[in-house]
Amino acid sequence: MTRYAGPAVSLLAVTAAVLGIHYGLQRPASAPPPPVPTVTVHPHAKRAAAITRRYVIQRGDSFSAIASKTHSSVARLERLNPRLSPTALRVGERIRVK
Repeated sequence: MTRYAGPAVSLLAVTAAVLGIHYGLQRPASAPPPPVPTVTVHPHAKRAAAITRRYVIQRGDSFSAIASKTHSSVARLERLNPRLSPTALRVGERIRVK
């Protein structure tokens, strides 16, 4: 029985270390800032209609969540951001919402 105790303890220690590292990497270091849409005014805009609204991607965002937060639609977000893949959003990236 002592013949199996050493490998079993080693396996248990390695498993605990791997799980500790795994769950430690999943938690954010700090709470993400609240989503805040930014407003950018183009310097050459002739009318107030030329105001472009942008949104900063937060952790866990999707096109549908952003559309809901900004009172827009997924189709409009896709039309305003044609080069952006809805499945490859990056935290901190700015997208057009209006």
